[in-house]
Amino acid sequence: MSNRRAGYRTLTTHRLFWPVVVLVVMLAANTVYRPGFLSVQMRDGHLYGSLIDILRLSAPLILVALGMTLVIATGGIDLSVGSLCAISGAIACLYISRQPDQNSLGGVLTALALGVGVALVLGAWNGVLVAVIGIQPIIATLILMVAGRGLAQLITEGQILTINSGPYKAIGVGHLLTLPLAIFIALAVALLVAAVTRRTALGMIIESVGGNAQASRLAGLRSGRITFLVYVISAACAAVAGFMITANVSSADGNAAGLWVELDAILAVVIGGTSLAGGRFSLGGTILGALLIQTLTTTVYAMNISPQTSLLFKAVVVIAVCLIQAPGFRARFARRRAPAAAPAPATEQPKEQVPA
Repeated sequence: MSNRRAGYRTLTTHRLFWPVVVLVVMLAANTVYRPGFLSVQMRDGHLYGSLIDILRLSAPLILVALGMTLVIATGGIDLSVGSLCAISGAIACLYISRQPDQNSLGGVLTALALGVGVALVLGAWNGVLVAVIGIQPIIATLILMVAGRGLAQLITEGQILTINSGPYKAIGVGHLLTLPLAIFIALAVALLVAAVTRRTALGMIIESVGGNAQASRLAGLRSGRITFLVYVISAACAAVAGFMITANVSSADGNAAGLWVELDAILAVVIGGTSLAGGRFSLGGTILGALLIQTLTTTVYAMNISPQTSLLFKAVVVIAVCLIQAPGFRARFARRRAPAAAPAPATEQPKEQVPA
């Protein structure tokens, strides 16, 4: 019995236990509301269904959240990822729209290279502001968050830039091996980030910098370079997510593309068990958090919750997940439920015998 209790306690105290429980509950609620929610069908050689849609639509958020995980692991924050999505997508769509043949694979690859290149430059800008100049991350990235939207509007000239490119559209809605191509792109990036951070010393160095940057610097680590690097990686992930977002609708909207995705990414990282204070991080937890948020969004739409209350509904669910996941909250709740222990009866001490 004691071993079973210990195993149950180990399971419930795992940082991913409660996010998995909430995800399963939401899937069950959707199944009750729509009995065919879990069904997957094969049509024209492609798999379709609500679960497939959740995976496809969560791919951009997974990409942004992976980069955000590394930034938060160093004790920073990147509020500019939404603007970077809009900028990279706008640059790619603008270049494709000016090509005589928008279906040219070479033209699409050049557009993608231009979008990623500009995003890397802007990510390096964030890294310089934080790691070299020493500006607080929330302020440094807030600058690009605001200015980046204006830059995306300048690129599109304040209009919705529409394209008709089959290869570019495939990034968002194309298929490979019966599954959406976006799933494979997100999986490839996740495996690449995991290989770089878990198969090399980079992940441990990032955690060391996030835990104590000053001590890491005294130990010989170049914490400034690591901080600079994670902002560049975050920008690259945001650029790929921007391609997916614009490819889904075959158009670039500098004002709406990637809007508030940075907040969803931060929530995904926190739900996945990474502390905002920096230090240890979990890539698997981040992916789980992104899937949970997208499932929540799908649930809101499926249950016909009004747009006026959908954001409030999402906020309540996210707060509940964060609370039940917090060890301090669970410990305090358990202490309140535990019955007060009865005081032990006082035992009378025997009197010492006084020798005659």
